[in-house]
Amino acid sequence: MEQTEVTHASAGIKPIPINFKMLSLTVVLFATGIAMIIPFLWMITTSFSSPQDVFRFPIKWIPSPIVLDHHIKVWTGNDSFVIYYLNSLKIALISSLGAVLLAAITAYGFSNIQFKGRDVLFVFYLSMMLIPPQILFVPQFLMFDWMGIYNTHWALILPNLFTIYGVFMIRQFFLSVPVDISESAMIDGAGHFTIFFRMMLPLAKPVLATFTIIDFSWHWNDYERALVFLIDKDLFTIPLGLQSFIDVNYIDYNSMMAASFAAVLPMLVIFMFGQRFIIEGVSSSAVKG
Repeated sequence: MEQTEVTHASAGIKPIPINFKMLSLTVVLFATGIAMIIPFLWMITTSFSSPQDVFRFPIKWIPSPIVLDHHIKVWTGNDSFVIYYLNSLKIALISSLGAVLLAAITAYGFSNIQFKGRDVLFVFYLSMMLIPPQILFVPQFLMFDWMGIYNTHWALILPNLFTIYGVFMIRQFFLSVPVDISESAMIDGAGHFTIFFRMMLPLAKPVLATFTIIDFSWHWNDYERALVFLIDKDLFTIPLGLQSFIDVNYIDYNSMMAASFAAVLPMLVIFMFGQRFIIEGVSSSAVKG
């Protein structure tokens, strides 16, 4: 032992200090993460299990045999998720793309265009986030009924095009871009239209991708607004379709878990491929307040 310590000392190797506080925090976070993911894993396992294995204890995490009938029922039964998927994709894609474009234009105006009362107007604009969206359901219902778009997807798409959070998030990024860039472009004869589309938008790709993912997930999981403004079953989105499926199959736990897995699967795929943009976008938009 003494020879080993001397050898290490002579080689100039220093022992690595152990940060017990960080180690303890890591263990706690890891245990918390495992506890949170167990119900999700049980959902997936149950969706591929036979009915007699639903309440089996200890849990059989790898089903044997693997049963696909419940997933087939979700996609081909009376409450087929195909129409729900198409409706949710239509609403979420149009809403997200429109919201990102309008939010970017508004954020550019609040960050790069000087006009009287700009900061006061922006504070007032942000204060609208304090208003619960449920308060607006009644006036929106009356307005949409008058416009003739109640019980249509436009009743969900139009309000989704305007987002205060998106304007704030993108504006924070635009404020972090050096002013010299836009001023140099103006000296060269470029207007705000050219600066916005050819300079600011390419620079803002991380934050735009981040907000697109976040906004898409909001619209995909929107249950309350769809419940208020949609009546016809052919117009139902994924949350309403899932609730309708559960109401019919309330004792078929395997099929309910298969339907839940189908509802959450797109969000998992988007997060797996977009988590890099989320981390980069959130950090970049927080550079300057």
